[in-house]
Amino acid sequence: MTTTIDPGEVAKFQAMASEWWDPNGKFKPLHLMNPCRLDYITTQIAAEFDRDLTAPLPFKGLRILDIGCGGGLLSEPMARLGADVLGADAAPRNIPVAALHAEQAGLVIDYRFTTAEDLAAAGEQFDVVLNMEVVEHVADPLAYLTACQQLLRPGGLMICSTLNRTTKSFGMAIIGAEWVMRWLPKGTHDWAKFITPDELSALIRRAGLDPVDVKGMVFNPLKWSWSLSARDMSCNYVTASVKR
Repeated sequence: MTTTIDPGEVAKFQAMASEWWDPNGKFKPLHLMNPCRLDYITTQIAAEFDRDLTAPLPFKGLRILDIGCGGGLLSEPMARLGADVLGADAAPRNIPVAALHAEQAGLVIDYRFTTAEDLAAAGEQFDVVLNMEVVEHVADPLAYLTACQQLLRPGGLMICSTLNRTTKSFGMAIIGAEWVMRWLPKGTHDWAKFITPDELSALIRRAGLDPVDVKGMVFNPLKWSWSLSARDMSCNYVTASVKR
C-alpha cells in the first residue's frame, strides 16, 4: 500500500483490536464520545444533502467512507441509516473484528484493509468521508487530507475530528485517559502531533476543501457525557468541509 500511515501508530491500535466493542475496555473514551460524534455527523450530512433524519433510511443513496474505521463504531450507525458504507483501516486486525460484529448485527458493510491513498489511486469516490480521530496519527497530515479530498465527489462532505494542542488536551487525553484512568495504554497519543483548529483549517484548505463549520466536543465529568460547543475547542473538536 502507498501510505502516509505511521507504522508505530498503527501498531498501537493493532494491539487493542479485540477490544473495540467492549464499552468498558480500552476504547471506552470513544464509546462515551460516540453519541456526540454521531449528533454532529448526522446533522451535517442531513444539512448538506437535504435529508430528513426522521425518515426511514435517511442516508439511502449516499456512499460513505469511514477512514480509520477501527471496529466500526461509526460505520455501523451509518449503515443503519441506509448509507452504502466502506470502512477502511490500516491496522489489519481491526478488519475481521469489524466485519464479524457487522455480520452479527445483520449489517452489510464493505470493510477493507487499505489506506486513503490507495483508495484514491483506485479511483474510489464518495459523497461523505468520515475522518475521525485519525489525522493526529498519520505521518503527513497534508498528504493524507489531500487523499481524502480526492476521494470526495464534487459537492462531497468531509467530517474531520481531532485534538487541539493545548495544556487542557494534554491533561485530559494523556494524563487523564492514559495515566490516571488507564483507559488507553500509555503512549497512545503524542501531544506534539495534536493540531490546532487554525492549523487544521489551513491544511484542509491546502488540500482543496472549503471548511464550513467547526465545533468543540466537551466532556462534562459531572454528567459523565460529551456535548457539542460552538465556543470551547480547547480539547476535542470536529470540523465539516466541502468539495466545491
